[in-house]
Amino acid sequence: MTPNPEISSVAFSFGNYKVQWYGLIYLIGFVGAWIYGVQRCKREDIDWTRRQVEDVIFYGAIGVILGGRLGYTLFYGFSNFIDNPVSILYIWQGGMSFHGGMLGVFIALYLFGRKNGMSFFQVSDFIAPWVPIGLGAGRIGNFINRELWGRPMDTVMPWALDYGDHIARHPSALYQALTEGLLLFLILWWYSSKPRPLMAVSAVFMFCYGSFRFITEFFRTPDSHLGFVALDWLTMGQLLSLPMIIFGVVVFFIAYNKSQLRWH
Repeated sequence: MTPNPEISSVAFSFGNYKVQWYGLIYLIGFVGAWIYGVQRCKREDIDWTRRQVEDVIFYGAIGVILGGRLGYTLFYGFSNFIDNPVSILYIWQGGMSFHGGMLGVFIALYLFGRKNGMSFFQVSDFIAPWVPIGLGAGRIGNFINRELWGRPMDTVMPWALDYGDHIARHPSALYQALTEGLLLFLILWWYSSKPRPLMAVSAVFMFCYGSFRFITEFFRTPDSHLGFVALDWLTMGQLLSLPMIIFGVVVFFIAYNKSQLRWH
């Protein structure tokens, strides 16, 4: 069993100015998405410009930060918000909800598409393959911040972590970094490299993320102030992932029932 490494929340500092790992990780995620997006728009079948890639990342960043923080406050930390409303601004302390961030990004993509004469799914199909870069980076940030403790292992495995309570636990944040980040990126990179119906790439993202999140939640300790929210085993993360799985399946079949194919 390996002790969970004690990593300072401060990546580096300039005098009195401290750069937190959590903020730096988000920056790395956005830069990685920008690099991949710029490369994708060079394809002859992609009708996007570099400026549009930069603009949609800006829109998405605002959606992620506002939606993620608001979603965490509503879904996971509402009582803390009531006690200290200003805490919603404490992004450097962690506490970002993917599902809230997703809703924020949906609004941002709609606004971007409306400004640029694109439908929502034209935008979401193009950016979906970039998203796992940010998701994976965010989970690494969770690991550094010692968030998302894993559940105790029934059988102690070599990769078990000790978070200081002398209990062998699953490194759930790393599981999520590998599935929601690396594996999801590879799936979407492969799937979006060929012509697909409009909405199909977005549907694959929703189904795969929802499924990966639902599975990895079995290895993650539920939030202490929430516990299991249904059936004595269903967590809030799983409950919020179920609509994503259903949406992905339904939209995937709708997309393939349409006759016109297009590149994304």
